[in-house]
Amino acid sequence: MIKDLGELQAPLLVFGGPYSNFAATKAIKAIADARNITSDRVICTGDLVAYCAQPEETVNLIQDWGCHVVMGNCEESLSANSDDCGCGFDKNSACSLLSIEWYNYANKHVPLSHKKWMGLLPRQLHFSLANKQFHVVHGSVESINEFVFASSDINCKQEQLEQVSSDVIIGGHCGIPFGQELENGYWLNAGVIGMPANDATPDGWYMILDTTVQGIEISWHRLIYDYQASVDAMNEAKMCKPYAKCLIDGNWPSLDVLPTKEREAKKNISLSSMYL
Repeated sequence: MIKDLGELQAPLLVFGGPYSNFAATKAIKAIADARNITSDRVICTGDLVAYCAQPEETVNLIQDWGCHVVMGNCEESLSANSDDCGCGFDKNSACSLLSIEWYNYANKHVPLSHKKWMGLLPRQLHFSLANKQFHVVHGSVESINEFVFASSDINCKQEQLEQVSSDVIIGGHCGIPFGQELENGYWLNAGVIGMPANDATPDGWYMILDTTVQGIEISWHRLIYDYQASVDAMNEAKMCKPYAKCLIDGNWPSLDVLPTKEREAKKNISLSSMYL
């Protein structure tokens, strides 16, 4: 299902992957409130529930907030009572093996009412801003769990832009923020708030879309929050020690999903604003 949001007014706040990280989700809402960005101008690219220990609290906050949410593979799996998260990890990879613990925890702690709500989320969103057409997906237009990175095939990205007749695609899922100009359009990723971007810091990432005299400004921002509160919750639940450690040191416990270019990239992520 594609939900058309119509014409939106800037600024917009976009973020991905709360990942059951309640402290990070509270922090991103506080930023929206401080900037007077109302819920109808806030978009989450999915995966509300994953690695961390407070899935119910996180979903409650998102529901009460009322922001727009794209269905991620985790929502798809939980709503369908699937056996796994559907993240697209290679079988027997470290990511796949680690996912067993957190997915089983989430499946047990997410109420049935939340799972039913997740199953009704739109799979894609569409909106216009300052005469440009935007399309929001979790993984890609063609697959909810496709990992699309900056180094992923440019021609495939361009084809998907043309497929949805848009100027810009905003994706999620891959966990690393980036912005890329294509031959005829742009591919953006806000990053995620619930886990670091494998950049040796505990920070999450989010994205702001605003209108200026130069056009639509896209800017990426670090989310600095009380990560120790999330670590404590994970330790109390006795779950996912590798991901609890990642919340502190910012280093992913596995690099299985990363293409060579992202795997070899310097950890210190620095993103400049770009204009559309």
